[in-house]
Amino acid sequence: MKQHAYANARQPDLDATFAALANPTRRAILSRLAGGELSVTELAAPFDMSQPAISLHLKVLERAGLVSRGRDAQRRPVRVEAQPLEAATAWLERYRQTLAQNFRRLDAVLDEMKAAGSGGARRPPPRAAKPKVRDQIRGQIGEKRSPR
Repeated sequence: MKQHAYANARQPDLDATFAALANPTRRAILSRLAGGELSVTELAAPFDMSQPAISLHLKVLERAGLVSRGRDAQRRPVRVEAQPLEAATAWLERYRQTLAQNFRRLDAVLDEMKAAGSGGARRPPPRAAKPKVRDQIRGQIGEKRSPR
C-alpha cells in the first residue's frame, strides 16, 4: 500500500492540537475566545465546573499553542492563537483533497462501466459502492458531484 509523506511525518504540534481539540469543553472555550480575549473568570462563567478545572483545560490549550495568556495590570486575559488552527486546517485540507481525488477516480471508473453497458468487459466488484453511499461520503468531505 502506498504511504503518503504526511502519514509518516512526525508532527508533535499537530498531535497536540488535535488532542486538545478532542475535548468538547476545550472546543467551547476556543469558541468563546473567538469573540475576543477573556479572563479565566469570564471563561468559567457559562460552564458547570470550577475555575481550577477551567484552568486545567486552559493549560492543555496553552501547551498545544492554541491559547496564550497576557498581562494587563491585575488581569491575565486569555486569547486564541491562530497558527496551530491554521496548521491543522492545512493538514485536513490536504487529506480532503486526497479523498476528493479518489472520488473523482471512482466516478471515472463508474462512468466507464455505465458506458460499457451490461455486456461490457469490466464488472463491478462484488461489494461495489452504491451511488447513494458515495454521495453521502462526498457530502461529508464537501465535494460537489460532477455534472454528467
